[in-house]
Amino acid sequence: MDSQDNTLNQGNLESENPVNQVIPAENSAEEQPSETPDSDKESGPVSETTPETDTSSNTASEVTVGEDLPTASDSDNNQEEELKVFTSKKEIIDRLKEAVANDEQPSKRELDHLKTTFYKIHKAEREANQKEYLDNGGDPATYQVFPDEDEEVFKAEMSVLKEKRAKLFLQSEEEKQNNLNKKLEIIEKIKAMATSPDEANKSFQDFKNLQQQWKEIKSVPADKANELWRNYQLYVEQFYDLLNLNREAREYDFKKNLELKTKICEAAEKLSEEKDIISAFHQLQELHQQYREIGPVAKEVREEIWNRFKTASSVINKSHQLHFEKLREEEEANLTKKTALCEQAEAILKQENKGPGDWDNHTKEIIALQAEWKATGFAPLKMNVRIFERFRSACDTFFSNKSEYFKQMKESFAENAEKKKALVEKAQALSESTDWKATSETLIELQKEWKTIGMVPKKLGDQLWKDFINACNKFFEARNKTNAGARNEEHANLNKKKEIIEKLNKLSEEPEEDIQEKVQALVEEYNKVGHVPFKEKDKIFKEYHAVLDNLYNNLHISVSQRRLDKFKNNLRNVSKRGEESIDNERSRLMYRYEQLKSEIITYENNLGFLNSSSKKGNSLIDEMNRKVQKLKDDCKLIHDKIKAIDTQNKNEE
Repeated sequence: MDSQDNTLNQGNLESENPVNQVIPAENSAEEQPSETPDSDKESGPVSETTPETDTSSNTASEVTVGEDLPTASDSDNNQEEELKVFTSKKEIIDRLKEAVANDEQPSKRELDHLKTTFYKIHKAEREANQKEYLDNGGDPATYQVFPDEDEEVFKAEMSVLKEKRAKLFLQSEEEKQNNLNKKLEIIEKIKAMATSPDEANKSFQDFKNLQQQWKEIKSVPADKANELWRNYQLYVEQFYDLLNLNREAREYDFKKNLELKTKICEAAEKLSEEKDIISAFHQLQELHQQYREIGPVAKEVREEIWNRFKTASSVINKSHQLHFEKLREEEEANLTKKTALCEQAEAILKQENKGPGDWDNHTKEIIALQAEWKATGFAPLKMNVRIFERFRSACDTFFSNKSEYFKQMKESFAENAEKKKALVEKAQALSESTDWKATSETLIELQKEWKTIGMVPKKLGDQLWKDFINACNKFFEARNKTNAGARNEEHANLNKKKEIIEKLNKLSEEPEEDIQEKVQALVEEYNKVGHVPFKEKDKIFKEYHAVLDNLYNNLHISVSQRRLDKFKNNLRNVSKRGEESIDNERSRLMYRYEQLKSEIITYENNLGFLNSSSKKGNSLIDEMNRKVQKLKDDCKLIHDKIKAIDTQNKNEE
């Protein structure tokens, strides 16, 4: 990128090169008018002395008529120059061509403005082209910047103008030197007149002609101006001291000069009404130039007219000084604001960016700071470039880091896209499979893997997701269509099991004598019912076993007690048939008792090997626990029957 382009990355913040603001200092007493009293009433008046300024010089010089009347510099003129706003490179090139064709000599400030604006637009176009290239999927590593024809034309036209400026500068310097030589010759001629008292009156007209020639000669080298003026004034005064004009001619000359100087004083006093302080100051310098070119006035009004002009000048000078003091205060305030903006930009630079969202938010914050920077005026000249470089460095670093992040993210996008393409191909290969269970599990795993893969560009990502989900849906729709009949049967089984559970609930509410047989019949009926929908499996299982547990807990004791009472009643009938029948019954019960105890031990051992970490394992354990409890209850009933037999035998003895 061209060195002329002083803009911040992304934010297009222009480099600042404020016009040098010259705050002139007060002049020394040596530059005050040197007024010499008349030595003779017939001698010529003494002229107020004023150092001359070279108004074409590029540096401000403290040349005044009074002790506090600075002369405006070119930098002040440039500062007030109104610059046109350009919106395209063509407009800028047309302006340069117009200046070249018309032999114009644009100011340095205008040329700097044209140059800064051109490269600002130039850079914005390059960044837009690069962004378009990257947005269309271009590789940043292969991006090339091609020569710009407009830039070549711009450089050529600027070169022509610079050459002209250099040539004019040399001509100006040569002209100043020639003017210096001419004025030195005039001084020598006046010096010769001032040293010939007898010829003074005769050479008065020649003297006036030399004065007119002096006025017509313009700029001289700045370093020679003051000394030249002092020598000129010295010999002019000497000439007037020797001049022996008649009183009438001298008084007429004094009166004429007083009228001219009075008008200049009035014009200077009216400048206090001028709203544009800089313009007033420049106009004052013109008045000073006119004032010192007017001849002397009568001695008795000389100090009065000078004081009047000096007082009016002081008012303008004071306003001019206050104006620049205010500018300095504003610049210090701007420096404080810009320092704060630098600190904010540096703080954003230190913050962590966890994703594109953070980068976008921080980019908006940086651009907002850049906009605020543009709206803030210049800082003091000695700090302006330094503070700008600090701010630009923070912004450049931020956008460089952002560019690197998105470069890496783009590489990651490409890798993620390849992974997702592979999953799409696998899903499409399985989309027509009829191995419902295995393929379902495989596709579910592919979907889980898809979620673990990072982001890809939105447009490509949407297409890949569409292809992937279409392949999955194609398989699952075929599977669901095939299994539609099975699902209808499962819903029918669900309704059957709900009816059985409802019957069990009614038995628990109104116990009947043969409840055990009815419960057992319903249990057997429930077990014969097939599968239910998978989502309803656990719920219906819990409802079923909840009602069974309630029945067993509430009714099992009473059932066992009725059986025992019935056994005791029957035992009396058996005893009538003899001891042998009772012994046979007792042996049968003992055999059954030992058999049940063995079964209980076997079940309890098996429970120790079952894994309860899954729902299926928990259901099996619950079922076995219920069987063990039933066996224990049956075992206790048989034990009570054996005890009843033993009690009856003991009573009969």
